[in-house]
Amino acid sequence: MKKLLLAGMLGTSLFAVSCSSVNNAKTAQNQRSEFLKMKGDWQIVSIDYDKQFKVKPFDDGVDAQCFVGSHWRLIPNNWTGAYTLSGGGTCGAGYTQPIKIDVVSGNTFNFKKIMAGTKAKQNTAGYTLTLTNQTTDQFSLEQNIPFDGENVRVVYNFERAGMK
Repeated sequence: MKKLLLAGMLGTSLFAVSCSSVNNAKTAQNQRSEFLKMKGDWQIVSIDYDKQFKVKPFDDGVDAQCFVGSHWRLIPNNWTGAYTLSGGGTCGAGYTQPIKIDVVSGNTFNFKKIMAGTKAKQNTAGYTLTLTNQTTDQFSLEQNIPFDGENVRVVYNFERAGMK
């Protein structure tokens, strides 16, 4: 009788675990499919933040407004991409920065810069932003930058390149 009871409990727990695995796999697949929608060329159309702060995103040494109009190419199927700042005026010379990207748990967007002559796995530092308002042709990335014990919220608003 004890063996029958033990076998019944084992079977029930295996069934519960297998159902959980199926649900986790479906969730992961849905998140991956949402991430793949980001594939392509994007442009930052605006950046929202408290203008009393001077924000220089991603350690590039230029003002946040220099990122407005920047071109971002995202290639989620191989986790790579690049962004290009056009430069000019107070924004300095334009340049292209290769990046390695990842979306974790549905709305956490991670990227790290890939410097010339290095491999992505050699660079452990990067940036974590929150993916919000994603549609086929738009999305926003939100970054919280620590300052004097508080966070300055910066929102980068993207549109698919070529949209008006």
